[in-house]
Amino acid sequence: MSFDLFNPTEEHRMLREMVAEFTTNEVEPQAAEHDIKGTMNVELMRQCGELGLLGITVPEEGGGAGMDTVASVIVHHELSKSDPGFALAYLAHSLLFVNNFYYASNAEQRERYMPKVLTGEWIAGMGMTEPGAGTDVLGMSSTAVRDGDDWILNGVKTYITNGCEAHCFQVYAKVDGRITTFVVDRDCPGLSTSHHIDKLGMRGSTMSELIFEDCRVPGNNLLGEVGGGMVHMMRNLEIERLALAAMSLGIADRCVEIMVSHAHERKAFGQSINRFGQIQKYIGDSYAMTEAARCLIYNVAQNVGPDVRNRIGSDAAKLFAAPVGKIVADNAMQVMGGQGYCREYPVERLWRDAKLIEIGGGTLESHQKNLTKDLSAKFRQ
Repeated sequence: MSFDLFNPTEEHRMLREMVAEFTTNEVEPQAAEHDIKGTMNVELMRQCGELGLLGITVPEEGGGAGMDTVASVIVHHELSKSDPGFALAYLAHSLLFVNNFYYASNAEQRERYMPKVLTGEWIAGMGMTEPGAGTDVLGMSSTAVRDGDDWILNGVKTYITNGCEAHCFQVYAKVDGRITTFVVDRDCPGLSTSHHIDKLGMRGSTMSELIFEDCRVPGNNLLGEVGGGMVHMMRNLEIERLALAAMSLGIADRCVEIMVSHAHERKAFGQSINRFGQIQKYIGDSYAMTEAARCLIYNVAQNVGPDVRNRIGSDAAKLFAAPVGKIVADNAMQVMGGQGYCREYPVERLWRDAKLIEIGGGTLESHQKNLTKDLSAKFRQ
């Protein structure tokens, strides 16, 4: 039996079938409504918890599904065919918090947090980006100082996905100049959130600032050691970038399907528009780049894990795949003409959603910088 890159085991195949069915039956019907309202569907997230999806990469002994990076890619890929905005909220919860927290925490911390975040009783997120330090994470200005048994945090985090709903956040701040990781609950004195930040796309997830004003955090909410934040951050960035690449792939898959169907059914000048060379170019190019992205993403995902570093692969996958969703959505809109531009059809929403993937989780420029640095070091060896 030949190896299936996209479903390497029977467990992966069954996961894809389950998530695809869930996406069709539960995610698709609510996507347009939450996009228009700019709200996150909390109950849908809890349904993901019931299916065991919120801890997809957490070992079974930790209460999770015990699966791998390929499994995470599958979930983000399938969800994004219908609602990339919800998929982004899922990513912030399941990867930016749950996956990151599990591998950075101790047994006592896991006992306090994991049961509630794995079910979705507590929605979660991560605080890293700052108004004056986006890609330049080393330039963050948030600080934490010890005060008796507690930590006092000061600073502002911005563009925080799930900021409006989350109960707990994994937050990075500097202790004596060293990036350090904390878990901060919404009810910690001194933590507040801004108003909901309205945005162009991915509107099925919310975004806000986290504001720390002498925020008092219990001492046992320090994750790992003082100064260990960079290790936590880098370990999680690779799987995050592959998940974002998979979201772009999901958008592209759906848009290829829509444009092929539309071009077959739509008639002009007495024939289906798929008989015209201009339309054939949109379809052919879109399919080819979608398939290329699929192969790159799933190939890299085989070699990323909690103890397996592959920054070259994950940067390359996101750098290549991130524009694919945007380009293919744009092509689909062009094929559909006026229909594609109307909210009645999903292409308009997918087109808006696609742009964020070129920015979030590392800009295209940051991937180019990383690749140049890493490849230069590799070839000098």
